[in-house]
Amino acid sequence: MQVKEIMTKEIETISGSASISEAAKKMKSLNVGVVPVIEGNDLVGMITDRDIVIRGLAEKEDVSNVPVKDVMTTQVLSCSAEDSVEDAVKMMEDKQVRRLIALDESGAAVGIVSLGDIAAKAHSDALAGEALEAVSEPCCPSR
Repeated sequence: MQVKEIMTKEIETISGSASISEAAKKMKSLNVGVVPVIEGNDLVGMITDRDIVIRGLAEKEDVSNVPVKDVMTTQVLSCSAEDSVEDAVKMMEDKQVRRLIALDESGAAVGIVSLGDIAAKAHSDALAGEALEAVSEPCCPSR
């Protein structure tokens, strides 16, 4: 099974110059926790609900006009929409992430594949469970 068969295809994007308030409103209306950040045709980052809280609200004094680019995650992990689901899961496990941006042959973002997609659409509870366990392992020694 390929990523393109299970990924969420209708993705909304946001510009890095948009405010984090706009990003939060978009997330709320779409009922999602992540929105890819696009400049022109280029994927430059992802803004997550966690980015907004941790890098925005917790670190900035006045968040009313903080742009997405100031708090977004810039190291975006991606896979090809043509990749196998197993390869995508392996990347998620290795990098300890819960979602990947799926790209087409030209490098354009065409979808998002998440652990939820794998569990719900790949009909592989074992694969999803294995990935969740690996993604959730502590990466750093406790303090």
